[in-house]
Amino acid sequence: MKSYATMTKAELLAEKEAVQLQYDAAKALKLKLNMARGKPGKEQLDLVSDLLTVLNDPADCIVDGIDARNYGELSGLPCARTYWAELLGCKPSEVFVGGNASLSLMYSTIAKAWSFGLKDSEQPWCRYETVKFLCPAPGYDRHFRITQSFGMELITIPMTAEGPDMDLVEEYIKDENVRGMWCVPKYSNPDGIIYSDAVIHRIANMKPAARDFALMWDNAYCVHEFEGEFVPFEDILTLCREAGRPNMPYEFASTSKITFPGAGISVMAMSEENLAYMEKLLAVESISFDKVNQLRHVRYLRDKEGTLELMKRHAEILGPKFKMVLTILDEEIAPLGIAEWAKPKGGYFVSVNAMAGTAKRTLQLCKEAGVVMTDAGATFPYGKDPQDSNIRVAPSLPPVKELRQAMEVFSLALRLAALEKLLAE
Repeated sequence: MKSYATMTKAELLAEKEAVQLQYDAAKALKLKLNMARGKPGKEQLDLVSDLLTVLNDPADCIVDGIDARNYGELSGLPCARTYWAELLGCKPSEVFVGGNASLSLMYSTIAKAWSFGLKDSEQPWCRYETVKFLCPAPGYDRHFRITQSFGMELITIPMTAEGPDMDLVEEYIKDENVRGMWCVPKYSNPDGIIYSDAVIHRIANMKPAARDFALMWDNAYCVHEFEGEFVPFEDILTLCREAGRPNMPYEFASTSKITFPGAGISVMAMSEENLAYMEKLLAVESISFDKVNQLRHVRYLRDKEGTLELMKRHAEILGPKFKMVLTILDEEIAPLGIAEWAKPKGGYFVSVNAMAGTAKRTLQLCKEAGVVMTDAGATFPYGKDPQDSNIRVAPSLPPVKELRQAMEVFSLALRLAALEKLLAE
């Protein structure tokens, strides 16, 4: 295979004709494949279905003298708070256990800041003329949409191989209107980057002009290796406390990709002072979250060791899927010089940077051939990728056979979009 950049116009035309024929043949198959979201596949759900039968007797619902079926314990069952504290490396007294979605806790944190202010706020954020939020990108579209929904100004921070561009971050936080930053510190969505120790320590030691700056630390993939051994991570709460800003971090995680998405448990870890403040606000909207599900998860997962053992079994399912994606890209796209991609060892995505100006066209071609993927631009604030380049590939849901078909269509779409652009120039 020859790099497209070295081809003559005649060679490009011949290549386009050949690729078009292959694409038309794939389109004729009338596939209906979905790779739009990082959903666990059926094998993964079947793997953890024993969770449904953990509590078989009314007596099973009593723990530490608490009946999990009743009201109370807004911050979560003590055993659930202990479970999350061990997993995240913080203290149980810093843990608030929520319902099925960490995204709900993130939204609630921003909503509380907007309506009431945070613990260190001088006033509710809604009273400021301008509120800005830092958004490392490529990043998680749902993060960006939360802050955008409140009318905040989103500021793109480019991602590097070690995490957010901290020189830019440290410059922006001199502005007191900058009130927070989104972070996915381990296997970032979608690049699969693990923030380096140096970047994490710079983040923890930030001195934002805004005294109520919210570090939204979404540790969604903290135990989600699919290749190699578990990679330990530092406790951001301890680091920020030691740096003199104990109330800056709000850390989130959930069991959505450990057990059942939409039927798991979530966590928000923060300083004890922040927790006491947030608990008062949350008590107005809820008496308690689903403690039966909290107990079910603790009994099933047991502890950090038990969770890591389960994640190895998930890796046995996920690993081959990611390997297939990367192999097809390496074999069919790399020699052509029309895209670059990360090679993560954990998380749920492969981030592909296509030739500038071709991401939307690539995904349009995929859709027309029956393969649905995350919209182009979704990984950037306001859904606008300035280069029209980044594409998020989510290999987890389709069975292996369907995944191969989807990747073959994706490869053809990448090639066709690149050829169209090169011939138009």
